[in-house]
Amino acid sequence: MRIFDPHIHMSSRTTDDYRAMYEAGVRALVEPSFWLGQPRTSPASFFDHFDALLGWEPFRAAQYGIAHHCTLALNPKEANDPRCTPVLDALPRYLVKDSVVAVGEIGYDSMTPAEDTALAAQLQLAADHGLPALVHTPHRDKLAGLHRTLDVIRESRLSPELVLLDHLNETTVKDALDSGCWAGFSIYPDTKMDEDRMITILKAHGTEKILVNSAADWGRSDPLKTRRVGDAMLAAGFGEDDVDRVLWRNPVAFYGRSGRLQLDVAAPQPLHEGNSILRGGE
Repeated sequence: MRIFDPHIHMSSRTTDDYRAMYEAGVRALVEPSFWLGQPRTSPASFFDHFDALLGWEPFRAAQYGIAHHCTLALNPKEANDPRCTPVLDALPRYLVKDSVVAVGEIGYDSMTPAEDTALAAQLQLAADHGLPALVHTPHRDKLAGLHRTLDVIRESRLSPELVLLDHLNETTVKDALDSGCWAGFSIYPDTKMDEDRMITILKAHGTEKILVNSAADWGRSDPLKTRRVGDAMLAAGFGEDDVDRVLWRNPVAFYGRSGRLQLDVAAPQPLHEGNSILRGGE
């Protein structure tokens, strides 16, 4: 089983997670830029984070045979903080980097006017740079949030074919797919979606334009949830081709629209003192 995790925050994970992911079949991933878990105090903290996603995390992933790509953006949670919004002016110089395969996460958290502005501006940046957009749908009042998101997308110059609507569930999947966008689902131990609910959605809506991710952020999460969905699909009677479509071909097709996917990472080598990523000491 080959797996492409289309949304996972590896900056919050350990190298043991990379090893376990490779053993489970993960060979590629996309890491969206993310909040720190506490308020940022200046745009400079974004730039340090962006640089890590462009340099350090791809290096860490490659040690374990995993191709690392990223999406960069001002995320919805931080779009409401005036100290953060100047990052919008700096984004264009980052969006031209080779491993940036989309603008994201963008979208809504609390559905404020500031979030309206940030979403519209970043959809424009995606269109200007010929990139897809990874769009965060809100965790509260999800259906209203999805409809508001779709209104802004329709007003933009970005085709729905270049939009991945993430964090969907049973209440939002039909409208998301009907819009022409791609549909993403985050699988968690306790919140958002789980494997059984995901199987029900796949049985009802099929496997076209549907992506499954583990997100794996600061809270309780599991970077192997993509594999668990694949196993659950097989147990529920889906074929290996169905699993490959959801866990590999769909994310490759979506992010491949950036023209920047690089999937030819070498297999991991046994780590020892001579080739440790912590060469030179702890």
